[in-house]
Amino acid sequence: MSPPQTHVYKVAMTCEGCSGAVERVLNKLKDKGVVDVNIDLPGQTVKVKTTLSSQEILDVIKKTGKETEFIQTV
Repeated sequence: MSPPQTHVYKVAMTCEGCSGAVERVLNKLKDKGVVDVNIDLPGQTVKVKTTLSSQEILDVIKKTGKETEFIQTV
């Protein structure tokens, strides 16, 4: 298994409810490869430390209905 990487996304979040929805869907993947989730509501960014691909995480965040775009892997 590859070591975890941190993927960064821009997510249109306007309130605690928005960030909570994103956090909930990502936390469901804690046993499937997600190690840590860091949400910056004012900056509208989400950092996900995971062994999953950036595309897999992007697809999961998009399920919340939020406009989401992959920025980079750091």
